Amino acid sequence: MFGATLTPTPTRERTRRSEPRRRTLPAPELPPSRELVRRELVAAASRIRLAELVAVHGSPLLVLDTDRIATRLLALRRALPGVHLHFALGALPHPAAIRAAHAFGAGFDVASRREITLLEREGVPLRHVVHVDPVKRVDDLTSAYLRGIRTFVVDAPSEVAKFAGLPRDVAVLVRLAFPGRGAGSAAGSAAGSGVSAEAAPALVAHCRRVGLRVAGFTFHLGDRQRDPAVWEQAIRGSLALARTLERRHGTRFEMLDLGGGLPLDDESADFARVAARIRAALSGAPAHLRIVIAPGRFVAAPAVTLVARVVAGADRPDGRWLALDGEVRDLLPALRRGGGRPLVFAAEELASQPLADDAAERATRRLLTRDRVPTTLAGPTNDRRDVLVRHQPLPPLGVGDLVVIPGMGAYTLQAAIGFDGSAVAPVVVVPQ
Repeated sequence: MFGATLTPTPTRERTRRSEPRRRTLPAPELPPSRELVRRELVAAASRIRLAELVAVHGSPLLVLDTDRIATRLLALRRALPGVHLHFALGALPHPAAIRAAHAFGAGFDVASRREITLLEREGVPLRHVVHVDPVKRVDDLTSAYLRGIRTFVVDAPSEVAKFAGLPRDVAVLVRLAFPGRGAGSAAGSAAGSGVSAEAAPALVAHCRRVGLRVAGFTFHLGDRQRDPAVWEQAIRGSLALARTLERRHGTRFEMLDLGGGLPLDDESADFARVAARIRAALSGAPAHLRIVIAPGRFVAAPAVTLVARVVAGADRPDGRWLALDGEVRDLLPALRRGGGRPLVFAAEELASQPLADDAAERATRRLLTRDRVPTTLAGPTNDRRDVLVRHQPLPPLGVGDLVVIPGMGAYTLQAAIGFDGSAVAPVVVVPQ
């Protein structure tokens, strides 16, 4: 019997034959990132009535959408529950941005007298605002203290000495430097200023000797830092340092400020990975430590859209060159800041959304991508020194046509509007 050949029973054979044959379906075709941004821009342009705003205010025009600020803060709250949100005001120092962030319940990190003045004018309490500039003049430090700020950042003994004349209710965060890599920082180098984790205990001890209270630590990992490992290393290193020094000095720290530098919309997968690693790294944080994150560009960039008009054009060996409104030249340094390449859309591209079914969507995308030419956009001189973007595939455009550039909220308004209110380009706030 043990040597007999076993064969399937007729019942089992019939069952196997009756199973439906599985088909392997092709993966759904995903729109490219530019198309995803275009669709979002179509919806936003309709909601804020972008065409009507341009008809009333002309071009160039900067549209500040405060709903986008709240949306970004909400996304951050969902991604990092339990982390307190601050807005790095230097990225978008505008009263409407302050009101939107304050109404959401966010705090603020500031780095200048101008930013403090803007918060005062909007009635924001300053006691829990963090002054993050590690290098300050004594008069700036004293002014910030007298106006209500109590938490500052230091990264060297020379900065500690500047607090000598202030009352004992002032506190500092020691800024740490961690090796950074990837976007926003050179490989293997420290991102921005700060003291190494090895040298930080001596700086903390120095603060304690002179009677300056250390409330905790902060760091900044560079602009648009996409590497989750860099975030994890900085957080775990900061927490380990805090635990060691709490035991050594018999004290408790109060705050860990993670700074900013989060990936943006076009790096949404990177942001999801970074947020997941931040959550994991913070799982070991003690309950008494207030964790703060203070993004600037992440919140500000999507909130502003630039609309500009073509005033001249020329065909060159490397493609079509278009010159935009004269005022755009004053915005170019701010538009280039951060190393990103802005996406540009012809206004006519915002006239159609793809339908729900796949065939219609593919047809719409083919319509939107045909007859494109590599286009370089520059300031009014159409000069290589004034280039905003190079070789972007755009529909054929001529004098009088409009281009729309989303994601212009970070570090742009400083160039667009002065402290006295004089405007290079009108800034229109929506919803009104």
